[in-house]
Amino acid sequence: MKQFSQLIKTLDGTNKTNVKVAALANYFASATDQDKVWTIAILSHRRPPRPVNTTLLREWASELANIPLWLFEESYHIVGDLAETIALVVPQDETATDKSLTQFLQEMIWLKKQEDADKKVYLFANWKQLDYYGRFVFTKLITGGFRIGVSQKLMTRALAKATGIDEDILAYKLMGNWDPNTISFQDLVLEEKASDFLSKPYPFYLAYALEDEPKDLGDVTQWSFEHKWDGIRAQVILRNNELFVWSRGEELVTDKYPEFEAFVGAIPNGTVLDGEILPYPNGEIGTFNDLQTRIGRKTVSKALLKKTPVVLKAYDLLEWEGKDCRELPYLERRKLLEQLHSQVTSAKGAPLLLSQKMAFNSWEEVAAERETSREKRSEGLMLKKNASPYLVGRKKGDWWKWKVDPLSIDAVLTYAMRGHGRRSNLFTDYTFALWDENEDGEKELVTFAKAYSGLTDAEFRKVDAWIKKNTLERFGPVRSVTPHHVFEIAFEGIALSKRHKSGVATRFPRILRWRQDKKIEEANSLEDLKALIPNGEG
Repeated sequence: MKQFSQLIKTLDGTNKTNVKVAALANYFASATDQDKVWTIAILSHRRPPRPVNTTLLREWASELANIPLWLFEESYHIVGDLAETIALVVPQDETATDKSLTQFLQEMIWLKKQEDADKKVYLFANWKQLDYYGRFVFTKLITGGFRIGVSQKLMTRALAKATGIDEDILAYKLMGNWDPNTISFQDLVLEEKASDFLSKPYPFYLAYALEDEPKDLGDVTQWSFEHKWDGIRAQVILRNNELFVWSRGEELVTDKYPEFEAFVGAIPNGTVLDGEILPYPNGEIGTFNDLQTRIGRKTVSKALLKKTPVVLKAYDLLEWEGKDCRELPYLERRKLLEQLHSQVTSAKGAPLLLSQKMAFNSWEEVAAERETSREKRSEGLMLKKNASPYLVGRKKGDWWKWKVDPLSIDAVLTYAMRGHGRRSNLFTDYTFALWDENEDGEKELVTFAKAYSGLTDAEFRKVDAWIKKNTLERFGPVRSVTPHHVFEIAFEGIALSKRHKSGVATRFPRILRWRQDKKIEEANSLEDLKALIPNGEG
């Protein structure tokens, strides 16, 4: 496993994408075929089930290191990573071993079914035989996941560099349910299949955020406008009676949205749509909070399909009758899209909506429409030049996004945790609360959001020093603190939520500023927060 450990060390030691791609490509060019398959599986979140729980790992590591459990726990809170803590405290006292990555992972599959006593013997033997970094990687494989900044897309890019196979084709090959313990590298990656090319999407055209006044864009009548929908951007491809759905992150997600199978037969072959996947409960657009119940699910149950169905809100046409039409002006592509939509709506059950195209006579009218965005469950407006082709990547000039300003509220700091990485010695992950009345009519603070970004390094250090002097209680890595400091918390969206104690979920909360001018009595209430929920949702 030394080769895999060296790869992880290289990936973990750099923030440069090109260095990561080169390291992965070199690995894929030299590792054994079965180790390559397991590496692809690990980096695409297909690792074996965790064979040992973290409670036992902590107990056994402290025993092998001959230190009290409380000292191990304190060390863990300082280091910030369980696998790294174990690698640091456990001694190596036997000759280092170099079993293959494949052998280790097959042993972990076997280990899952063993008794705790056998698991302990296995861990002790391997912890003692591995060097420091080997121990770290071995334990990471058990606990699951590496925070090394390697997405499946980046891994696919490196694999393309190593094999000479197109990235989009590789992404298609790696989709679905395949078992790294039974499939070969030849079958998974190298074997060419006719269906590989049917799924190929187009690069997405991305808009820049509008920072200047929109009137600087010139004649308003040369532009078209749509709402910027708050969902998952996707391309829907129909070719040879097959359906392919690609997310903007270039992940093939066809199996996540079985509703779209209705497009087969309803939409002509040789069609590629660009649009937004949106939740559509009760026949109307839902919130992103609704959509989150579908995100990340490996399988979608019938109950979930019924509770939170989805639709595609289409806003562009990239391929029509098998021909690339991206060079056509936006208005011409839009006409073809409207023509297609009129055909599909006559086909029963096809979940396709058309994003409304708007035109205005003045930029003041555009600004007024933007103000209605939240009540229409959009993030703002998209501005598209009528004559614009569909370009590749993020280009300035023809497409702009004009998002609404974030919502914000003043909240009280109540809990803190240490951060990760370079912040592992500082308390930088905060929980915030708002005022509410309890059953006795007395005011109390109710937590509503967590945030870990928005302050400067100097401010984080200052807050950290205060937290260490004003801790009330400790709950493992979490500290409750004296309610004293007020922070303005910004967020992009808000919705009711049964999963949260406050009854409200906020989207992308972050610290806007430290309100040292305010006392905690001046912080907002839960009622103030709920007043920000768009009409019809509260």
